[in-house]
Amino acid sequence: MKIRVYYEDTDCGGIVYHANYLKFCERARSELFFAQGMRPEEGGYSFVVRNLQARFLSPARLGDEIWVSATPKLIKSASLTLIQEIRLGDDSGKILFAMEVEVVCLKGGKVAKIPDFFLELFSKE
Repeated sequence: MKIRVYYEDTDCGGIVYHANYLKFCERARSELFFAQGMRPEEGGYSFVVRNLQARFLSPARLGDEIWVSATPKLIKSASLTLIQEIRLGDDSGKILFAMEVEVVCLKGGKVAKIPDFFLELFSKE
């Protein structure tokens, strides 16, 4: 997913505020669903973040074009681990931020087995 860094994304020094990297990654995870004509909440199922490990490697700045990816790493019966990267959109493709995030499937507010229609979506990635 391509994103342009706007003033609202930055601190007073023109550098992306740290929490916005998480927002950018959340959008990319949602795009996994939208790209397949689905929503992140389907049939009463949804996903919540259980755990994440983030590395801030280099700053994104006002005006930068960045690319955000979300790639499934490990699929279990009720959880999914994704590798997410934010790269500079220029020819360098420099990695600015990297995160491993585990999301858990819920139905009715309780942990649930990931339904087949979501498993098919993740296997396409």
